[in-house]
Amino acid sequence: MPPRQSYPLARIRILTSAVALAMAFAIASPAHASTDDFEIVFPHDPVVTNFTSSWGDSRSGGRSHRGTDLMAPKLTPVYAIADGIVTVVRDGDRSGRWVAIDHENGWESWYMHLNNDHPGTDDGKADWSLTVASGIAEGERVVAGELIAWVGDSGNAEPSSPHTHFELHRNGKAVDPYLHLRAAYELALESVISELLPAVADLVTELGSSGLRPDRPLG
Repeated sequence: MPPRQSYPLARIRILTSAVALAMAFAIASPAHASTDDFEIVFPHDPVVTNFTSSWGDSRSGGRSHRGTDLMAPKLTPVYAIADGIVTVVRDGDRSGRWVAIDHENGWESWYMHLNNDHPGTDDGKADWSLTVASGIAEGERVVAGELIAWVGDSGNAEPSSPHTHFELHRNGKAVDPYLHLRAAYELALESVISELLPAVADLVTELGSSGLRPDRPLG
């Protein structure tokens, strides 16, 4: 019998996590969230993004939250949720660096607290080339899923963890984006899971036929 070989622990952990994610998704999300006829692309990588419904939550100065915070590591790519024309690329005291896109039928999407730091720092001195993708400027057309920017903590998000403050507007008025984001997130996660499951199946087959074992305990 050949000696039992060592299998890279990192790969096992990643694929094990994928299986757990798939199971959790199947149990917790039996159906897509209900939205109107405006379908969007999830603006982040769903695997590294966390978010909850926070519409109306209290904020400093007597304000209330008018969006959803998509928590993700700094420099995570940010994507356009739908086709449209970029109307805003600017900096603000509270919003930090942000982008707005005008979509059809009165819809707008806003992406705030974008990156303003050099990689590995919190210096707030990065060039705009580290904030928005090449070609993203006011008046330019974008398509759904196109890279537009990168996650950061600019503006009043500096004391908090990196995230995109995402807002959805209809006919000039902010609306709760949570259900739209939840529906888009579920679809994006389904896509990731469908790509990962064949790799998990291959690994199970490989482990079963070759007697491979992790190079150290998984715990």
